[in-house]
Amino acid sequence: MRVRNKPWAKDYMAEHTDQMVVEPEPLMGKWQSRFPKEQPLYVEIGTGKGQFIVEMAKAHPENNFIGIEIQMSVIAAALKKVVASGLTNIQLVHTDGEAINTFFAQGEVAGLYLNFSDPWPKTRHIKRRLTSPVFLAHYADVLPAGGSVQFKTDNRGLFEYSLGSLNNFGMVFDGVWLDLHAATDGVEDIQTEYEQKFSSKGPIYQVIAHFPEDK
Repeated sequence: MRVRNKPWAKDYMAEHTDQMVVEPEPLMGKWQSRFPKEQPLYVEIGTGKGQFIVEMAKAHPENNFIGIEIQMSVIAAALKKVVASGLTNIQLVHTDGEAINTFFAQGEVAGLYLNFSDPWPKTRHIKRRLTSPVFLAHYADVLPAGGSVQFKTDNRGLFEYSLGSLNNFGMVFDGVWLDLHAATDGVEDIQTEYEQKFSSKGPIYQVIAHFPEDK
């Protein structure tokens, strides 16, 4: 989907460098310095307009959160939400999430969120899926043993692929939901903008898995 350019985005981001990072590599191993308190760090790859990561930060003040987004106009909209929220346990990063293991150190991230990622349906694009072995290896680099990945999508094909990919990578499933919004097991479901808009068209799938303790 083409993203409409926002002429104000670059200047707005430059005005809020206390909550926006555009050069993440120098912070490798030092991300806690961006927060008032050192707390477990959770990262969303593809944060979109920021609703999920902001609501997670509100719901869990005991954790720190980082939202990564490659589209400048999109992350600028997320930044507006962060600034308006007044939250101090959230940072945004304008970069490509594919390079996550180049700006987080081993074990620096407690858990990852992947929400409604691009399904890349063509076979030749499999390596671009955020649950492909290429990406899982990067996640293993930054998560500790037992570190979790939460993946949510409305694309059945991508979900089925992801279950197989996570399983083949040796990850341990903590929960699988074939219709998250109908779940009665008390699972936390903080929704994205996309989820609220399109969930009426079909079920939302979710899997939470972790790397084994001896990874």
